[in-house]
Amino acid sequence: MAHFPICFRPGLVREAARWACVLYVPIMKAIRSWLLLFVIGLVLSGVTVFPLVAEMRLLSEAVHTVSAPDGLITWIDRVQDGLVATGANYPFIAYGTDWLAFAHLVIAMAFWGPWRDPVRNIWVIEWGMICCVAIIPLALIAGPARHIPLRWTAIGMSFGVFGIIPLFMARRLVKRLPTTPAPIL
Repeated sequence: MAHFPICFRPGLVREAARWACVLYVPIMKAIRSWLLLFVIGLVLSGVTVFPLVAEMRLLSEAVHTVSAPDGLITWIDRVQDGLVATGANYPFIAYGTDWLAFAHLVIAMAFWGPWRDPVRNIWVIEWGMICCVAIIPLALIAGPARHIPLRWTAIGMSFGVFGIIPLFMARRLVKRLPTTPAPIL
């Protein structure tokens, strides 16, 4: 059944509608702020995958100019060398990272539904929370299988840990929205 915010329900007494909006508008602004934070994170994670080789080159140069730990420098250089060698010998492998970037952008677009109608589309927020939790076992399984150092696996898991926070906050606020069933026409 469709839900309408109380303040937009047809035929509601003006004073009651005004008070409902007093609650509704700030909650909607807060929900949208949390969703925007999450979507910005997804989009940034997605678009930064496209120039991966250039980014790693810049990162490698940066860790060599500051006093970074030797283990960090070694790992960054190894990743940089791997990306350069793969790009030179097997450029089609980058197509997989292009799809990774695309997936981040498409997932970000899915949050347009909760942006417009968070009550009806709360399932998208909950699905995003499930995805954030699923990052942890994926990183714990795939990290060692791909010979990723534990510290870098932890960085990968942090995307799920930090990503769930704005979604949790948005979901909590959605549950506070004043709603009533839509009128039957």
